[in-house]
Amino acid sequence: MPVEDQDFVAVEEPLQIRIGDRNISVTMRTPGQDAELTAGFLFSEGILRPGQIAKTECISNTATVTLTPGVELDDSALQRNFYMTSSCGVCGKASVESIEAAGCTIQPRDSQRFDTSIIPTLPDKLRESQQVFDRTGGLHACGLFSASGELVIVREDVGRHNALDKLVGRAFLDDRLPLANHILLVSGRASFELAQKAVMAGIPVLAAVGAPSSLAVKTAHRFGMTLIGFLRGQRYNVYTAAWRLE
Repeated sequence: MPVEDQDFVAVEEPLQIRIGDRNISVTMRTPGQDAELTAGFLFSEGILRPGQIAKTECISNTATVTLTPGVELDDSALQRNFYMTSSCGVCGKASVESIEAAGCTIQPRDSQRFDTSIIPTLPDKLRESQQVFDRTGGLHACGLFSASGELVIVREDVGRHNALDKLVGRAFLDDRLPLANHILLVSGRASFELAQKAVMAGIPVLAAVGAPSSLAVKTAHRFGMTLIGFLRGQRYNVYTAAWRLE
């Protein structure tokens, strides 16, 4: 016999992102941390830099950014309209070359090394912190870890790109970019858009419990970022910059 019961589902609603009276983007997201999501998106798409947001007003599924006095928008960064679904997103960076144009540089060879023994411990730490996932089972998560494997910040959303924008946006608003000496773990696959956002934020290691895409591998290789996939239990694949792990 069927049993009638109550279930919790993840909330998905549109967010209109505006700068002043100018419409920039619409994204389907899980409400919450909308100012972080807005800051992370505008930064990762090369539209704004740290220190250029004076305030963000979030009302009725609309986030309106007021720029710092004297800051003017670069129209070349706004040549397209952005509409992002929660499932895959639409990335404003159409190629690896366009990330270079945004000012990203190759990670230096003398940067932080990471102990391989901490890598397998990260998924359980991220999973234990996914409070909304425990109730709904329907959210992606991104976790930022220190070089010693301590969880620094976690964000959840129905869209994996939104979860990362929230995480990067928090660092943006706290003036903590670039996020050198950190590891980023994502709960799903490693797509180009996630690799792009990690590169923009200066993150040296991107790990995923799922598979990477070919363009994610190409992007990580081009910018010297360590890319890890299929992180499950004690096993994982290292696709680029394995020299950073020791």
